[in-house]
Amino acid sequence: MQAVSAGEKLSVAATPVPAAEILEFMKPALAKEGVDLEVVVFTDYIQPNQQVAQKNIMMNCFQHKPHLDTFNKQTGAKLVPVGYVYVPPLGAYSHKVKTLSDLPEGASVAIPNDTTNSTRALLLLEKGGLIKLKDPTDITATVLDITENPKKLVFKELEAATLPRVVDDVDLAVINTNYALEAKLNPKKDALVLEDAGSLYANLCATDPAYQDSPLVAKLMKEWHSPATVQFIEEKYKGTIIPVGLQQGELIKK
Repeated sequence: MQAVSAGEKLSVAATPVPAAEILEFMKPALAKEGVDLEVVVFTDYIQPNQQVAQKNIMMNCFQHKPHLDTFNKQTGAKLVPVGYVYVPPLGAYSHKVKTLSDLPEGASVAIPNDTTNSTRALLLLEKGGLIKLKDPTDITATVLDITENPKKLVFKELEAATLPRVVDDVDLAVINTNYALEAKLNPKKDALVLEDAGSLYANLCATDPAYQDSPLVAKLMKEWHSPATVQFIEEKYKGTIIPVGLQQGELIKK
């Protein structure tokens, strides 16, 4: 077996759960392929793209394409997807009510404050029958696009990473799966409404165009979709993280 120190270095930015956990699992297999994988963990959704755009880190695995598109548009970066990896379904959680219909009038609802995930949260709440949006296909919708809000819900837009900590303080919180898992929330059991496997928000790995054809990137993406890694995801996350094929992105061309 080739020693890890003899491999070519591949640095990957990731959020702690599940991306970093999956990447850590993949390290031994990649070492056999001559890849020295360095997983750089971030707890926010900004730095992983900034670091790759600045070429401090070679690639990242943590986001969906609408988020990547927004980053590129806002910063002038040109990061590109190199493959899709899983769907982490967004869910709405509460410690105060057991069903969405139990929410009282004027209930407080916390949602992520970043552009794409706030829209994603509103689409989920529309799916749950709580609100109606002007255009349910608009992936840039904001709270200003709510046309019907029969329960007069009061929205609080907060940084995504803080949402698990405010569940006790609001009536409902819409939380990304990686942060929900970190907080020991089980999306399949605890979410009052949850995205399904057909979500437009499959997560991907991305890199600078200079690296998109790198053999190191290709080896990582091949290993991510290997039977061993897929089995690890299915057994560890028990359906709360759904593996997808490399081309899942064909569903999210917007």
